[in-house]
Amino acid sequence: METRFHSIRHVSERCTGCINCIKHCPTQAIRVRNGQAKIIKELCIDCGECIRVCPTHAMRGMYERMDATEKFKYIVALPSPAIFGQIRNLEDLDYVTTALKKIGFDDVFEVSRAAEIVSEATRKYMHSNSCKYPVISSACPAIVRLIQLKFPDLCDLVLPIKQPMALAAKMARKEMVEKTGLNPEEIGIFYISPCTARVTEIKNPIFGEESGIDGAIGISEIYHQLVAEMEKLDKVEPIANSGLIGVSWAIDGGESAALMSSHYLAADGIENAINVLEEIEDKRFKRLHFVELNACHAGCVGGVLNVENPYMAKARTQILRKYLPVSLNHLENDIIPEDMFNTNELKPVSGIKLADSLAESLAIMQKIKDIERTLPGIDCGACGAPSCKAFAEDVATNHAKESDCVFKMRDKVFEYAQKMGIDEKD
Repeated sequence: METRFHSIRHVSERCTGCINCIKHCPTQAIRVRNGQAKIIKELCIDCGECIRVCPTHAMRGMYERMDATEKFKYIVALPSPAIFGQIRNLEDLDYVTTALKKIGFDDVFEVSRAAEIVSEATRKYMHSNSCKYPVISSACPAIVRLIQLKFPDLCDLVLPIKQPMALAAKMARKEMVEKTGLNPEEIGIFYISPCTARVTEIKNPIFGEESGIDGAIGISEIYHQLVAEMEKLDKVEPIANSGLIGVSWAIDGGESAALMSSHYLAADGIENAINVLEEIEDKRFKRLHFVELNACHAGCVGGVLNVENPYMAKARTQILRKYLPVSLNHLENDIIPEDMFNTNELKPVSGIKLADSLAESLAIMQKIKDIERTLPGIDCGACGAPSCKAFAEDVATNHAKESDCVFKMRDKVFEYAQKMGIDEKD
């Protein structure tokens, strides 16, 4: 049974039983039963598409509030690069970092600092003989979980270097221990997150290692307070230490451009990402070295925990970059440190378990095929499942009845009417 933490919750009192969520979920992880949506945790990758399309806001992202920081003696904010694109007319990163201190943080360590180091390490890794092309970015947790679930044969192509978020947490804790003299556990590291997938990644890291982050706070949670403090600032502290390369990770193509190579592909949006992964699986790409995929449109600035329109945020990020140096953070030497690599390999994950034995599973699979052959195949969603195949699986595993299909019900009603001698015109 799936026990992994998920950062998306369903608010039943808001749900009207519409099928928007089931039609947009990329892993078919949602069903509508008895007028309520239900998330199948074994299939959910926390991409947030259901949050984005729900008209009644019945799907919500989960994250910590500011009061979660109170149990620590020293609190450090790790702002995602996406936060800078949320601010209008921003020319200096220090306005954001200074305002973060004004709203309750003791210090700030931008994730974009670590992103610059990861970019440099990726360049070196891709020039090594151990590299297998095309390398797929590991930056988006939703994409990595999608690969584990739907494209298991591509797991060995995923970049084995730690994400900037995890590296930033490690660097920040070390720096703050030296700065304050406090014990590591007395320092609270809080990521300012643009999306639900990263909240889940902090609680349940994909590669099984501790994230080093004590909690995630959504950008939308602090946005208005942050902007209000920025408007009051007369002067700023020189805190920010990021360049163009690090801040560019907030938008689609930013990570790829930092590789300084033309043999890359960058795609945004979960549907586009799936199409690219299918092409890679079919070995249709030639001479491609790097693939950057973002589950959200426009990149991390499109995450569901942001506030601004993703394309406006992307445009602001592009304008902001002209005020920045290329990069301010580098590897200490020409060798990638061992602790920058993930300790564990990326492994496929199974979806829903059909049965305890192979024989039973094969029997259920045959039953699914038999049921699917009797269905209309139009994937209307009226049954509460996203497709006829998914509905057949639900019926075969006793999670739905064949009569839940309106077409099957119509046929049964017609058959009953004929037996009763009722003419169809009547």
